[in-house]
Amino acid sequence: MIAWLAPGDPPDHFPAVERALLDPPGLLAAGGDLSCERLVAAYRRGIFPWYSPGQPVLWWSPDPREVLLPQEFHTSRSLRRAARTRGFEYHVDRDFAAVIAACAAPRANSPGTWITAQMREAYLALHERGIAHSAEIWRSGLLIGGIYGVKLGRVYFGESMFSAERDASKAALAGLVRQCLAEGTEMIDCQLPSAHLRSLGSRPLPRAQFLGRLAQALGSGRD
Repeated sequence: MIAWLAPGDPPDHFPAVERALLDPPGLLAAGGDLSCERLVAAYRRGIFPWYSPGQPVLWWSPDPREVLLPQEFHTSRSLRRAARTRGFEYHVDRDFAAVIAACAAPRANSPGTWITAQMREAYLALHERGIAHSAEIWRSGLLIGGIYGVKLGRVYFGESMFSAERDASKAALAGLVRQCLAEGTEMIDCQLPSAHLRSLGSRPLPRAQFLGRLAQALGSGRD
């Protein structure tokens, strides 16, 4: 059985992540709300929300956890060439709302979206507090790719990315990696594996190792 959270529960009222289910993998709790305080408390514990329209808020802590260590990012020659020759411009937080809207838009191979209106409002509120940030690729005044996520301490918790043109989301991730290396960010949390992320250098970490790295990175940085 998973824990059920009430909206009135304290924001840090989460069960131990070791209680997460094996099936579905990593499901820990349901209910509660998406207040800024609860979201920050969740990320600090290695927990994130992910649910579909019509469901209660579902909270997850999978084992293993997919991560990208900035120094392990794979930059292909074709991506470097695209960045040089196709006029890609990297920006941070130029239009966070547009990035999350593009990430929430239906896609050809997935007409639905887990980024509900409630989720969008929650991360826009985090952005207004300086906690959620977007990495963006622009060209000729148009937003063509981007990533949004949450930055706490020396960890960037990636939530979603989009690409309106070939290589644009990869270029946004490459820009984010450069920024992480410059700022001392130690880890990009990718949450779940995908072939796309693996091709760029992500790898699984056992949850215990992830939580150890997380505690160290949060303890050595500021929100």
